[in-house]
Amino acid sequence: MHLHLTKTNVMKKIKLLLGILSVLTLLFATACQDLDSVKDTDQQGHLVIKLTDAPFPIDMIDSAMVTITKIEMRKKSEGEELGYPYITVLEEPVEFNLLDLRNGITADLVDIEIEAGNYDLIRLYVEEASLTVKEGETFSLKVPSGSQTGIKMFMEPDLHVAGGLTTDVLLDFNVEKSFILKGNTKSPAGIKGFNFKPVIRAVNITTAGTIEGLVTNSDTAIQAASVWIEQDTVITSAFTDTVGYYAMPGIPAGLYTISATIEGFDTVAYEGVEIIEGNLTIQNFSLTPVEEETEEE
Repeated sequence: MHLHLTKTNVMKKIKLLLGILSVLTLLFATACQDLDSVKDTDQQGHLVIKLTDAPFPIDMIDSAMVTITKIEMRKKSEGEELGYPYITVLEEPVEFNLLDLRNGITADLVDIEIEAGNYDLIRLYVEEASLTVKEGETFSLKVPSGSQTGIKMFMEPDLHVAGGLTTDVLLDFNVEKSFILKGNTKSPAGIKGFNFKPVIRAVNITTAGTIEGLVTNSDTAIQAASVWIEQDTVITSAFTDTVGYYAMPGIPAGLYTISATIEGFDTVAYEGVEIIEGNLTIQNFSLTPVEEETEEE
C-alpha cells in the first residue's frame, strides 16, 4: 500500500509492510515528487514496510507463525563521532502466519513518518515462533537472539528516504532456511520439531522488479514445483500454487538465471533473464518427466 503526499506536506511518511514470498519480505515504496525547492534534512518521509515469505514444504505444514515485537532502523549520521542512531518504527507485537504470504502476497508492518536521510540497517525483533504440522501437532520454537539483540538486515546500497516522498521496503523472510526440520521429513508424523534460525532479506522496492510465470507439463499445471532465481548465489525461491503459478517480488535489477523443477521431472533453467526496476518479467516453464532407465537383459 502506498501513501501519496502533496508538495505542501513537508513531512515524510514511512510505511512498513509485511509480505511473504518464498521468503518473508519487508517492503518500502517510494513515490516520485519534485523536491528541488526542499532539502531532505528539513523534512520527514513516509515509510512503508511489508513482509513476505519464501518456499517451504507446505504440503506437510498447516501454519508457520512468528510474533514480531519491534522494528528499528539505523540512520547514518554526518559525523561518525555522533554515532548512528536507531529509530524505532514498530513497538507493538504483531503476529503473522508466513504461509499466508506466498507468491507476492505481502502484509503491512509499518506506516509511519520518519526523518529524511540514509538508512543502512534494519533490526527486527522476533519474540515467538511456532509450526503446526497437518496432523495437528504444534512445535514452539526457540528464538536465537531475536528477542534480545534483534535480527540485523543491512541495506546495500543505503536506503534513501527523501522529503515529501513515500518509501517502500520489502522484508523477505526465507521460511525454508529459517525453519529447520528435525526427524523424518518424509511425512508429517515423522517431524519431531524445528530449529529456528531466521534468514531475512531487506529490499528497496524502488530499485527492484518482480518475476512471475507458470510451470506446466503439456499445458497441465504443476503444483508445488520449486522455482528459484540466482546470481552467483540463490537470491530467493518460490513454490507453485494449484494452477502452477509462482511469483518472486523484490528482485534487484540485473541479469539472472532462473530454474524450476519437481521430483520426477527434469530441471529447466533459463540464463540471462533480465529484471528491470519497477517492471514485471514473465518467465514460464514447461517441464518434462524424467525417463525411467530400463536394465538391459
